[in-house]
Amino acid sequence: MPPPHLPAHTLRTARLDLLPLRVEHAGDMAEVLSDPELHTFIGGTPATPEALRSRYERLVTGSPDPAVVWCNWVLRLREEECLVGTVQATVTGEVAEIAWVVGTPWQGRGFAGEAARGLVGRLGEEPGVRTVVAHVHPDHRASAAVATAAGLAPTDRYQDGEVRWELPLRR
Repeated sequence: MPPPHLPAHTLRTARLDLLPLRVEHAGDMAEVLSDPELHTFIGGTPATPEALRSRYERLVTGSPDPAVVWCNWVLRLREEECLVGTVQATVTGEVAEIAWVVGTPWQGRGFAGEAARGLVGRLGEEPGVRTVVAHVHPDHRASAAVATAAGLAPTDRYQDGEVRWELPLRR
């Protein structure tokens, strides 16, 4: 089955605009993701604006595998007119794997759950996407709450020490 066509357009939720990722977002996002504590569960260390720019250049170019679609958005909080995080989906065949991250100053306000629900809703419009998955560290209660808010449920399967969460969209 060919990968879905997920056009790069803005998605809107109650408080957020999910803007298609652009290389120009790297400077602002380096600041949003600058807290070392943020990387406890996602790994790595905060990226410099230059390193993030290089990463974003690769992401916006798209997957080198034509069977895989990379979909990346930055989260813009409309009320404060600032970027607060990211949400992404990697679509391979009938499966869309999603992930999210919200900068430390904006955590605890439900933005990750709101963005993940918006993304899952958009993925649900794709006839080729049958399952949404996420991988959550077993000790990361906040991410488990986001996965739950997006409609995913934990499975008994693990990948790289993280629990696989799933949401079947259609059979």
